[in-house]
Amino acid sequence: MTPNQFAEHDATGLAELIRKGEVSPGALVEAAIEAIAAVDPALHAVVHATHESARNTALAELPEGPFRGVPMVVKDLDGALADAPYTMGTRFLRHYVAPRDGELIARFKRAGFIPVAKTNCPELGILGTTEPEWRGATHNPWNVAHTPGGSSGGSAALVAARAIPVGHAGDGGGSIRIPAAACGLFGMKASRGLLPVGPDAGEGWGGFVSPGALTRSVRDSAAILDALRGPAAGDPYCGPTPARPFVKELASDPAPLRIALCRESLFGRTTHPDCAATLEETAALLTGLGHHVEVARPAFDRDALVLAYLSQVAASVAATLERLPKLAGRPLDPAEFEPPTWFLHQLGHMLSAADLQRSRDIAQTAGRELAAFFQRFDVILLPTMAHPPARLGEGALKPVERFGLGVLRSAPVRPVMLKLLHDLADKSLERVPNTQLFNMTGVPAMSVPLGMSTGGLPIGMQFASGLGRDGLLFQLAGQLERARPWIGRRPAVCV
Repeated sequence: MTPNQFAEHDATGLAELIRKGEVSPGALVEAAIEAIAAVDPALHAVVHATHESARNTALAELPEGPFRGVPMVVKDLDGALADAPYTMGTRFLRHYVAPRDGELIARFKRAGFIPVAKTNCPELGILGTTEPEWRGATHNPWNVAHTPGGSSGGSAALVAARAIPVGHAGDGGGSIRIPAAACGLFGMKASRGLLPVGPDAGEGWGGFVSPGALTRSVRDSAAILDALRGPAAGDPYCGPTPARPFVKELASDPAPLRIALCRESLFGRTTHPDCAATLEETAALLTGLGHHVEVARPAFDRDALVLAYLSQVAASVAATLERLPKLAGRPLDPAEFEPPTWFLHQLGHMLSAADLQRSRDIAQTAGRELAAFFQRFDVILLPTMAHPPARLGEGALKPVERFGLGVLRSAPVRPVMLKLLHDLADKSLERVPNTQLFNMTGVPAMSVPLGMSTGGLPIGMQFASGLGRDGLLFQLAGQLERARPWIGRRPAVCV
């Protein structure tokens, strides 16, 4: 199979070719390796190739999973790949090699997937853009001057460029949905607890993180979630059991839904006209499909929720850095971490136990308020990103900000740290303000590629629903994919 032929199929299609005996797993691995080599010089998405292990796996006896023999890529965060570097995007772990698979990666393998590479991510997955200082930026295949989003930007760039059908991803504040929107892909963040994050932890970022995948087709995401879902032994909680497989939800349109149209930015202040226009176009499309669309927004205290979100992230970053010396075999060195990472590490240690519990209480209150909102509405609709993908470097720290963070490394002062936290929150969340609420509350949310900016960049629309209503979202996604198919769109950098 040639790379061009490989690029024409989604993962479900490739798996079907293998089942029919029309192509071998080895041929697919070689096609994927060639396809990635064709686009990665422009994208800078791959941080480690696993070609030889992929070739050996393809020649061995593979599990009889639904995706037997289909190549994929693994994000260098949210799940370790055995015998491959696992750095979380930080140079501090540059020599660490994972001794075993994370639970989710093991499930990908049992489903038949073959990892062929690991992909770039921002340091510890903190930012919504993939521009780590250590490894350099990954580029958006639609326009290489722009970000592919983050933190799963490396996976998203390769899937969008048709170099691979599936990219492993994880979402603690939008890191599946943001790159899906930026790169014109489908991305589902499942209900909390539906997918495991172990075995080394029971939850990520206090329950905010949900792992998953980035795909070009809805059916791939549905089938992958069917194959991977379910708690691991010892998980602190598990997601609701779906009534039937998610792939079966795609066969029929949903009954007329009550859809809340949210025009306001959730954690930000502004929405770009192109995103606002796509929102209105999507509302009109939904109305034409028979759904009832009504302008409405869930009520919450923005400032309190933003502070609660960042407090939980800071505490989690601090705890993560405490574990890294054991992996690296040496003590922490502030010089080996980016300024925002070390700032969150310091802040996490500065916050009290009461501060952390308060943030959890605020998030849980928001969950109850959102649950009440979903008694009135089946789904909420809003832009995934409030602005089209930014130019690379646009969000970089200004010299004065970098200097200030440098001073705080040696002399952290609580009032100054908290003031800077609010300033950085406004800056970092303004473009990507609409995803974090659904991580905090644990409900399912998806990004669907339904628009294009005037500058030729994808615009994703986000749909969220009540806890456990992942199947409803898949029904709606299937309906939208049939009404406005996107699979034929090709970016500038493409196999």
